[in-house]
Amino acid sequence: MNTPEQLKQHKSQLRHRLRGIRNALNTAQQELARQHLEHIICHSHYFKNAQHIALYLAHDGEIDPHYVLTQAVAAGKNCYLPVLTPEGKLWFSLYQPGDALHLNHLGIHEPKQNSRKPAEQLDLVLMPLVGFDRQGGRLGMGGGYYDKTFAFIKQTGSGNKPKLLGLAHTNQEVEKLELASWDIPLSAVATDKELITI
Repeated sequence: MNTPEQLKQHKSQLRHRLRGIRNALNTAQQELARQHLEHIICHSHYFKNAQHIALYLAHDGEIDPHYVLTQAVAAGKNCYLPVLTPEGKLWFSLYQPGDALHLNHLGIHEPKQNSRKPAEQLDLVLMPLVGFDRQGGRLGMGGGYYDKTFAFIKQTGSGNKPKLLGLAHTNQEVEKLELASWDIPLSAVATDKELITI
C-alpha cells in the first residue's frame, strides 16, 4: 500500500505520461475521435434519457465533445459548461455554441453568463480525464474540482443522478488506478471506440 505522498508522486508521473500520449495525436486523429465519440454517446441511453447535460470545452489534447454538444442542442437538451468557484468546486452555466466566454485563472474558457445550475440538478456529466480504468477509476488533472463537486454522490449514496461519464481516447486506458478515499468513481467511460459501463 502506497503512502499518500507516494500515491501523489505516482499519479503525477502517470498524468505526465498520459498527457503526452494524447497530445501526440494529430489533427486528423482528433477529428476522427470526435466523430466516433459523438456516435457512441448520442446512441447511448445515458444521452437519450438526459435533459440537463454538462460538457466541457476540450484543451490540452482532450477528446472533444463538440459534436455531442451540437447534437444535444439540436435535440432541445439544456447544456452547461463548468465554472470554477472560489471554494474549488464547480457550478454549471447554461451554454449554447456562440455564447460569450472568458478565460479563468487556469486558462480554461468559461461562460460569462451567470445562469448556473448546481451539480445535484444535472442528469448527465461528460467529464474530461487524463486516465481511466474499467473499474470506474478516473485520473484528472490534479485539481480535485470534479471530486469535490460530486462528493455528495458518495455522502448521500445518490447513484442515480447525475450519471458521470468520463470521456477519453482509447490510449488513455490503464489497467488499474489506485484511488484515494475522496476520488469519485465514474458511471461509465466513452472512448472513440466503445462505451464502457462500470
